[in-house]
Amino acid sequence: MNPLRPVILAAAGSPRLAKAVTTVPITAAVVRRFVAGADRGALLPVLRELLADGRRVSVDFLGENTTDPAQADAVVAEYLALIADLATLADAPGTELGPRWARPLEVSVKLTALGRELPGGHTTAADRLRTICGAAERAGVWVTVDAEDHTGTAETLATVHTLRAEFPWLGVVLQSYLHRTEADCGGFTDARVRLCKGAYNEPPEVAFQHGAEVTDSYLRCLDVLMHGDGYPMVASHDPVLVEAAIEAGRTRYEHQMLYGVRDLEQRRLAAEGRAVRVYVPYGTEWYGYLTRRLAERPANLGFFLRALVSRG
Repeated sequence: MNPLRPVILAAAGSPRLAKAVTTVPITAAVVRRFVAGADRGALLPVLRELLADGRRVSVDFLGENTTDPAQADAVVAEYLALIADLATLADAPGTELGPRWARPLEVSVKLTALGRELPGGHTTAADRLRTICGAAERAGVWVTVDAEDHTGTAETLATVHTLRAEFPWLGVVLQSYLHRTEADCGGFTDARVRLCKGAYNEPPEVAFQHGAEVTDSYLRCLDVLMHGDGYPMVASHDPVLVEAAIEAGRTRYEHQMLYGVRDLEQRRLAAEGRAVRVYVPYGTEWYGYLTRRLAERPANLGFFLRALVSRG
């Protein structure tokens, strides 16, 4: 695993560094590579272009660790407005992709953004998620609950299990670097599961620390999901894992990649007729997201640092 990864992930939690980085003007040019815009006005043209190019989308309104109920309610309001805007794209080129069970439009939601860490947050975050899912159902949009650090994994999975009774299509994200994830996959073999490697700074007691171990775990988890009745979503840019998904010989699954990362590979897979979904973040709370992307791929860090150095 990249030795810089723990350092970069530690920076993700530093308010001082966040303030320093986010106030550098040149940073905006770097952020645009990975974030679709500060608001829905900037986001929608990006989505139209991706859909027209034969790809699907999953949209994330950036932000997590909400600190007050009003803020959590504002996040819900933004998602409801986002879903309404996505509904206007229903007739855009590309939205006819795939069979009816594969919706091309999706939103991704973090439960801490919905107030999970507030007093009574488990219940109120679930209620807020239910509101978002209801609007998504009416608009023909999918919802997937994002993974966060391991301290909230059990609670997140319990919330998804509960809400899937009302919204069977509700998706969940599982992270292969956690020791528990192979077993968790066994409990979601009939669900939509976005399988990723993992992007948080986790201790060795709960997570694999070496890249080869994380990849091996991913392959074991993928095998469980590919042999289930659900809908695996292979969220990886790793050529080994992309090829493993293809070699599984299954048609009902999709590849997922991040906006701004391996765009040519996304286009190649889509041109081959494979289902490809792009994870598209937007909003002003981009710092934590960006630093985790830098930790995943050292080449991105060099790109970012060169831009900062050249600001003068």
